[in-house]
Amino acid sequence: MNKTLAYTITALVGTVFAVFFIYPVAMVLKQAFMNDEGFTLSYLAAVFENEIYVEGLWNAFLLGITSTLASLFIAFPLALIGHRYLFPFKKSLSALILIPLVLPPFVGAVGVKHILGVEGSLNALLQSLGMMDPAAPVDWLGDGRFWGVVIMNALHLYPILYMNVAAALSQLDPAMEQAAENLGCPPWKRLLKITLPLCMPGIFAGGAIVFIWSFTELGVPLVFDYTRVAPVQIYDGIKDLSNNPIPYALVAVMLIVSGLIFGISKRILGKSEHGSTPRPKGKASEKPLSRGKSWACTLLFFAVFFISSLPHAGVVLLSLAHGWYGTVFPEALGMANYSEALGHPLVVPSIQNSLLYASMSTLVDVILGLAIAWVIVRSTIWGRTLLDTLVMLPLAVPGLVLAFGYLALSQKGEAFHFLVGDSMNPTLLLIAAYAVRRLPYVVRAAVAGLQQSNPALEEAASSLGASPIRSLRRVSLPLIGASVTAGAILAFAFAMLEVSDSLILAQQAEHYPITKAIYSLLSILGNGPELASALGVWAMVFLAISIIGAVIIGGKKGGLFRM
Repeated sequence: MNKTLAYTITALVGTVFAVFFIYPVAMVLKQAFMNDEGFTLSYLAAVFENEIYVEGLWNAFLLGITSTLASLFIAFPLALIGHRYLFPFKKSLSALILIPLVLPPFVGAVGVKHILGVEGSLNALLQSLGMMDPAAPVDWLGDGRFWGVVIMNALHLYPILYMNVAAALSQLDPAMEQAAENLGCPPWKRLLKITLPLCMPGIFAGGAIVFIWSFTELGVPLVFDYTRVAPVQIYDGIKDLSNNPIPYALVAVMLIVSGLIFGISKRILGKSEHGSTPRPKGKASEKPLSRGKSWACTLLFFAVFFISSLPHAGVVLLSLAHGWYGTVFPEALGMANYSEALGHPLVVPSIQNSLLYASMSTLVDVILGLAIAWVIVRSTIWGRTLLDTLVMLPLAVPGLVLAFGYLALSQKGEAFHFLVGDSMNPTLLLIAAYAVRRLPYVVRAAVAGLQQSNPALEEAASSLGASPIRSLRRVSLPLIGASVTAGAILAFAFAMLEVSDSLILAQQAEHYPITKAIYSLLSILGNGPELASALGVWAMVFLAISIIGAVIIGGKKGGLFRM
């Protein structure tokens, strides 16, 4: 590859990232650590001197840790069983347990409230069976809704850990376990001494993503009215952004914690002797089980699928409901909520807005992603490893932090105000935020495609006089098109249903994307939750089709979720 072109691409990408990623993050840190007299720790000290903020940060940290452990508790046994054994309906169930990815967690929280709440369907069922005193119903979501948030996080995020652990298991050399077995090592000891340590790269990679996601989750606590948590406190601080440095300090603390978790994970992976193990020479054979044990495995996978589908079932039922309070099922079902939702002034415009924001951000991601992947894989310039690390950083920086930085910079007199104008139209801000957040998916997909394609074909085109652009268009793109398309579909789908950026940056109803419209509908008295659920079902169907398309077209299991 032409080194001049490679350096030019690197410089352009570096500039884009400096403006739309590093600068907003630096802006947050500046507001948190600088005052008129220079550097200060007083704002940070004020956060830790306030019991409410300390409680919010501690609760967010506990949510991150607990949700990660709960997700691992679900994901690891499934991945291990799926890797080792044959059982009925294995392929179908392995796909079905990825269902939670097709519903934004804060939408699923609406359904869970109607199932596990004090007046939910579970309590109604137990009361009808005489197993619960109607005067003392159980709040299954927990005091303060902490466990409700953990349940939603775990049910939504365990597929990320499952895919990373499954990918790690597929790279293990079966000869190591076979040798231990031949030496008389019992199964539990092989698991602890061999399998688990070798799976650590996948566990740390997926676990870091799950922790950061849960630690900074905004939508689910908002739906559950769980206000004593840092992301909600930051969201509430938007109302007094110009005169209150505390929200900036809270964001800075969350950024530092997320960065530390991400950095520790990468450092552990870098030092791990198992992080770069060679590809196995043999393939582990899936062992057949007795009829009872094989059906027990099937039952386990189905049970996880059933439980993880409860939020989806709750949303679907609520979208069809005409009265659902204190009963096992809605009093009546019908399509009236869907018809009414289409006529609501928030719904159709929000769909149009999301299509615009997500389409433009995906176009930016494809252009940048192809260029970045080309430099990383095909060039030999100094700094390409640094470029690869740079474009992965959005995975370590919570969307809450980036959105807060964008919001601060878009205020009157600030650097990004020209992007919103006096009308405060957030279109360009949302496109930029979506593009930066989802760029890693496209880059990883394009890198994987280029690594699997034969560079000799491109070299032959160059030797015949083809320019780099013509070589890319006529040779490379047809070879890596499936991988890039898979990454683009996921980037588009997740941008359509982005939560933090949408809730924070879209302040006026005419600019609401889908997720902000759903949240606004939830607060409407009467049938607001039903209308929000109807819009959530449309979003769920859309994301399901997108993920299935990405997998079919060329997404590698787990590859798009690795750091």
